[in-house]
Amino acid sequence: MTKSDFVDRVASESGLSKKDAGAAVDAVISTIEGALKSGEEVSFTGFGKFHVANRGAREGRNPRTGESMTIAASKVPRFTAGSGLKKAVK
Repeated sequence: MTKSDFVDRVASESGLSKKDAGAAVDAVISTIEGALKSGEEVSFTGFGKFHVANRGAREGRNPRTGESMTIAASKVPRFTAGSGLKKAVK
């Protein structure tokens, strides 16, 4: 499902126009991004939790040359599914 398909589905289920549904979807995404950027968690009970995880530095290999290299530590976004979402998918 693409973002435009998602916006269409939100518009049909909520009774909003496609323009308003698109603005709502964009607002939700930007709010989640802003919260993660500032180090906060975003939790929807029964659906899941968005959070930032620290990935430590590690050794890797250049696939072309086989040379060993260090991959720097980084922060990555993560999503943990809640029990309601897990049950819906089963």
